[in-house]
Amino acid sequence: MQSSRDAVDCILRGKRADFVPLYDNPWCDAMEKWLGEGYPKDKDGKPCDSNDFFGFDLVGCGGWFSWHPKKNIEEILEENEEWKITRSGSGAVMKKWKTRSGTPEHIDFHMTTRKIWEDEYRHCLLDLDKDRVDVKSAKENLKMRRSQKKFTFFGNQFVWETIRHSLGDENMLVTLIEDPEWVKDFNRVYTDFWITHYKYLFQEAGLPDGVWIYEDLGYRDKLFCSPMLLQELFFPYYTEMVKFFHSYDLPVVFHSCGYQSPMIPLVIEAGFDALNPMEVKAGNNIFEYAEKYGDKLAFVGGFDARILESGDKALIKKSVTDFICGMEERNARFIFGSDHSISTCVRLEDFRYALNIYRDLKHYPNSGLLIRRK
Repeated sequence: MQSSRDAVDCILRGKRADFVPLYDNPWCDAMEKWLGEGYPKDKDGKPCDSNDFFGFDLVGCGGWFSWHPKKNIEEILEENEEWKITRSGSGAVMKKWKTRSGTPEHIDFHMTTRKIWEDEYRHCLLDLDKDRVDVKSAKENLKMRRSQKKFTFFGNQFVWETIRHSLGDENMLVTLIEDPEWVKDFNRVYTDFWITHYKYLFQEAGLPDGVWIYEDLGYRDKLFCSPMLLQELFFPYYTEMVKFFHSYDLPVVFHSCGYQSPMIPLVIEAGFDALNPMEVKAGNNIFEYAEKYGDKLAFVGGFDARILESGDKALIKKSVTDFICGMEERNARFIFGSDHSISTCVRLEDFRYALNIYRDLKHYPNSGLLIRRK
C-alpha cells in the first residue's frame, strides 16, 4: 500500500491513490478539553501532537515567517487576566483572549493612507531578512515527518489576510474602490517579500512536499468583495505565487474559510491544485463542487463539523459513509476532513468514532458498499 506521502501526492497531482488520506485540525482548546476525556499528555503535561495521535497523513512543518513590516514588535497597551490589547508591527491594535482561542477584536489601525504605508512600512519589506525565517525548526520537522513517510507542507497567509490585518476590514474595503493602485503596490511588495523569503527557506531547510496558502475570502453565503475585484487586485499575485511554487514542483492548496463558490473559477485559473475546507454552514456544497470542478481540483475537507458536534453516533456513521461514498460516486480526488476545524463542541470519543468509520471506508474501491447504498 502507498505511504501517506505517496497517497496525498497522487491526490494533489490528479492521480488516483490507493486510499483516501486524512487531515484535520483540532483546536488547541479542544485538545486541552480532551485531556479530561482521556487524550494523552506529552512529557510537559500538554496535549500530545494531534498528527501523531490521530494519524493524519499531511503534516505542516513550517513556513510561518514573520510578515509584519516592523518585525518582533508587539506593544502591550492594556492587559488583565483574561485578555490583552496589543499594537502589532503593522500598526494594528487588537484585543485577544489570553487563555482561549478566538478571532481578535479589531480596535484601531494606523496604516490608513498610502502615505503612511510608504513613509513608515514599505521600506521594511524590500530585502531578505534571514531572522524572520525559522530555518532550524522547519529543517528538523521535515526530517522527522519524512522519516514517518508523511506528506509535509509549508504554509502561510498571503496578500489578502495581510492587507486585512494591516488596514482593517473597513479601510481595506474602501481602499479597494478608492485607491486600487495602493492595493496593487501593497500586493506587489508583499509578493516579492514572500518569494524572497520562501527561496531562502527552501535553500536552507529543504523542500517540503507541498504548500498551503491560507486566505479567508468569504463569510456566510458571500465573499468579502466581488469576484471582479478579486480577479483584478489579488488573483494575479496568487497566480504568481502558484507559478513560483510549481517551479519547485510543489503542489499548492488554497485555503479560504467562508463561502467559496464564486471564486472557485479564479482558484482554478490561478493554477491551484486543491481547495480547502468547503465550509458547509457558510453555504458550500462539496458534492456540487466535485461534480463541476472535480477534473480540475482536489478537495481537502468538506465534512460538516456540526455533525461531529451533535454527538449522535448514528448520524455520524451515516454522514461519514454518505460523504465518502458520495465523493467516490463523483470520482472526486479528496482528502477526508472537517469543513473547518474541530472545536471544543466536539467530544473526543465522537471524533475518534468518526475516524473509525472513515478508516473502514478509506480503501478504494468501495464498489460493494456503493451498490448496497443504491
